[in-house]
Amino acid sequence: YCDFHFSTNLKKKNEMVLALAKEIELRKNEFQNETVETIYFGGGTPSLLTINELRFLIDIVYSNYKVVENPEITLEANPDDLSNTQIGELANTAINRLSIGIQSFFEDDLQLMNRAHSAAESLACLPMARALFDNITIDLIYGIPGLTLEKWQKNVQIALSLDIPHISSYALTVEPKTALHKMVSSGKVAQPSDQEASEHFLYLTDTLQAAGYIHYEVSNFAREGYFSKNNSAYWLGKTYLGIGPSAHSYNGHERSWNIANNSLYLNAMMQGNLPSESETLTFEDRYNEAVMTGLRTIWGVSLARIEAEFGHQTLGHLQLHAQKYLDNGWLEINNEHLITTRVGKFMADGIASDLFLLHLT
Repeated sequence: YCDFHFSTNLKKKNEMVLALAKEIELRKNEFQNETVETIYFGGGTPSLLTINELRFLIDIVYSNYKVVENPEITLEANPDDLSNTQIGELANTAINRLSIGIQSFFEDDLQLMNRAHSAAESLACLPMARALFDNITIDLIYGIPGLTLEKWQKNVQIALSLDIPHISSYALTVEPKTALHKMVSSGKVAQPSDQEASEHFLYLTDTLQAAGYIHYEVSNFAREGYFSKNNSAYWLGKTYLGIGPSAHSYNGHERSWNIANNSLYLNAMMQGNLPSESETLTFEDRYNEAVMTGLRTIWGVSLARIEAEFGHQTLGHLQLHAQKYLDNGWLEINNEHLITTRVGKFMADGIASDLFLLHLT
């Protein structure tokens, strides 16, 4: 189901770690007026890195950038990599947050999604991780073909029983050129049902909110004090640097992305070159992103900000196209912020696209 850039070959892992360090050093001038608030090891399975490799990369950041006193440092990990020994070693590093790709607590779901770990490994690693890390998030996927509401309820209840302070949950999307897409196209697996996904989503939101979680972004739920600082920075439009093959960066007016090819990336870094492309965001791009990210969050879209940054005419466009969603109860205005309602959150991306600015008239 995942169409992100990835590699299953570890032969050049050492070279890749050195290349990442080289890129961190080469790009420090881009961040000379910024302070690093979060460091995020993501985009695949960084838990494959050794403890020394993780420490090495963190040290490179500290030696080249200004870092806040207590940064949020997150490591994405798969349950099959998190033995008790590994968790104990990670707890003795600067890493203070684990993002664990559970996806489902049921074996048949994991097999459908071609996950390497088992349900048993998930249930084994989480109590130990929870004992040594205060800040943990897990991923759960709903809308899986064959996933009944009752089974989804069990997934959510298991997560609650493990006292996980942050939960990210996403609807299964059948991406082109993936194994799941081939299985759906051939009829081996049913197409995910939007109706079932909606039922799963509403159960998830109601249950987690009743348990004290704050639904602070469409796909993210956290107890007070456990919002992801890394992801919140993205939704709030802060500057970030993406390091490594296919990684994206943003500085407020320009977006750049590295080449999605390991060999070409390594060769470029050996020569001290940055293998990236960039684009300058247009007026429309910046407005559209402000609307899209805002509607996905608890903070919504500030009408005052839209008028101040994009003008009265653009605010009028937003208000005109938002009216039908205000009328049908998918949007509401709270303290001059346009916010999605309980039902509207599931439709946030679709609503946003309808509010986009294609061209000024």
